[in-house]
Amino acid sequence: MSNFYNQTRAASSLMRRLKRSLINPTAVTRPRCFTTAEGHRPTLVHKRSLDILHDPWFNKGTAFSMTERDRLDLRGLLPPNVMSSEQQIERFMVDLKRLEVQARDGPSDPNALAKWRILNRLHDRNETMYYKVLIANIEEYAPIVYTPTVGLVCQNYSGLFRRPRGMYFSAEDRGEMMSMVYNWPADQVDMIVVTDGSRILGLGDLGVQGIGIAIGKLDLYVAAAGINPQRVRYSFSYLVSFASENDYDRVLPVMIDVGTNNEKLLKTPCKKGDHTILSTDLGLQQHRLDGDEYIAVIDEFMEAVFTRWPNVIVQFEDFQSKWAFKLLQRYRNTHRMFNDDVQGTAGVAIAGLLGAVRAQGRPMIDFPKQKIVVAGAGSAGIGVVNAARKTMARMLGNTELAFDSAKSQFWVVDANGLITDERENIDPDALPFARNTNEAGRQGLREGSSLVEVVRQVRPDVLLGLSGVGGLFSKEVLEALKGSTSAKPAIFAMSNPTKNAECTPEEAFSIVGDNIIFASGSPFRDVDLGNGQIGHSNQGNNMYLFPGIGLGTLLSGSRIISDGMLQAAAERLAAYMTEDEVLKGMIFPPISKIRDITKEVAAAVVEEAVEEDLAEGYRDIDARELQKICQNEEEVLEYVENSMWSPEYPILVYKRD
Repeated sequence: MSNFYNQTRAASSLMRRLKRSLINPTAVTRPRCFTTAEGHRPTLVHKRSLDILHDPWFNKGTAFSMTERDRLDLRGLLPPNVMSSEQQIERFMVDLKRLEVQARDGPSDPNALAKWRILNRLHDRNETMYYKVLIANIEEYAPIVYTPTVGLVCQNYSGLFRRPRGMYFSAEDRGEMMSMVYNWPADQVDMIVVTDGSRILGLGDLGVQGIGIAIGKLDLYVAAAGINPQRVRYSFSYLVSFASENDYDRVLPVMIDVGTNNEKLLKTPCKKGDHTILSTDLGLQQHRLDGDEYIAVIDEFMEAVFTRWPNVIVQFEDFQSKWAFKLLQRYRNTHRMFNDDVQGTAGVAIAGLLGAVRAQGRPMIDFPKQKIVVAGAGSAGIGVVNAARKTMARMLGNTELAFDSAKSQFWVVDANGLITDERENIDPDALPFARNTNEAGRQGLREGSSLVEVVRQVRPDVLLGLSGVGGLFSKEVLEALKGSTSAKPAIFAMSNPTKNAECTPEEAFSIVGDNIIFASGSPFRDVDLGNGQIGHSNQGNNMYLFPGIGLGTLLSGSRIISDGMLQAAAERLAAYMTEDEVLKGMIFPPISKIRDITKEVAAAVVEEAVEEDLAEGYRDIDARELQKICQNEEEVLEYVENSMWSPEYPILVYKRD
């Protein structure tokens, strides 16, 4: 654990442990052993022969042993050579490299989308192998199943659609959702990612096609957090599990289709023979609902899913700013939910901002002194600013005065320039960060001052981009940042997908200089600065946090997801990097370590849920037992690690239904 994490949490941690040791003096040192309920055991299935081979959950392909082939009537239906899962993956990887070009639908179909097609086909026929491939090659394939390729997938999803995955609730289903939710065959769902398709990444309104983002996020919940995607029922002896044709995923992607305001999706013609189909879009052919009608649809959805699955966790994803904050405030104190764009992006940005202070060689307590110019006042931008303000206030004593003074460290610029109290019809969420007109005037700024003017006059320590506008950090803006009062200014070009990044690392290092800290939302290659020096392109990816937040909430049984749990997650991520790494400009870890990162983040979330008395326990671990586990950091990590699912072929035993 790094010095930063020790500094920020040591005092409260010490008090917690002293308090608990008085209750149970032997608890801290008592040896414990955890076993996961997802352990290796035979699975009883009520299908065999070709039905097994056509079921992506139970299909092992050539990995079925000869005894299983006999038990399940598979002999003669497969080639005789029995392969290990490792041999299967090796064969798949060879084929993938060969088929990347062949899978392209013409020159306009890039290799990344071809990879997605191939992986999706594997997912359709063999889920276990799909997740094994994804976990083993997470650094290469996370950008395929998630950002940036998922943006391209969503733009083309109506044409890519082959097999339904997830559920669709539409405006036409009003009054029916409570019964509809039972059409999903799983009696237990742990995780839902829901979107209305109104603001997919930085691509705008993609309507029903936005379900691609929910599918991609849940793939990462499985791969990074070990959320078990498979529904199984365990026998009382815990020696076998039961599965049937009614078993279905415990992770559920959801699209709430209330129409679209994207005229291209409403009017795009499609030729089929001599006939013209008016639109290729799979969603409702109507403009978006608004106002109370929209709220009524979301309310009905939330009531339905929490009635059937009271302990489910719902992640809101890519809702337009107009609704993101309103829906978050509407449900967050009564439901297990969070908004990844508002809270997840904010947490990753906070971890990066704290890492930037460390990379500048300054003590962490200097974070409240950082001058931060923020480009973007949407849900992500304001979410980050709010979280950063709370972090600064906490470091300053967490008083009302500290909270009030912290807002003076931010200059927020939107499409109309610097936001001041002179702005007409200002968004209520941005209002707390509107600069005082007189104060701005003393700095040579005014209402609507351009980004380059603000950077030039403020001379910030950090330039933070969450605008969704590719190339916004122009040469002129980056030249202005050379006047920063920091010897090592930080540039965060966080907008996704890649084409929407405010600038590239090559632009940042070549214009501002070698001595900067760079981070982006989408992956970029490191920059060769010459003389053996590397300019690190840190990826501030939400996947560092949301899988751990979801897993930690699940394992703690917390009633809600509190600000403290989110703050603990961000701090643990910030602490993950060593001092040597951050001084070299590395403020985020490599994606290849995502399972270990998620374990750490989830452990921090569990600990904070217990500290705030929100935890109610999970499965056979009740709240009191969880308190005992949290007295020892190693035990918490062991509890989390043993609860993370890993894809392994189960032993299948046929049982007549």
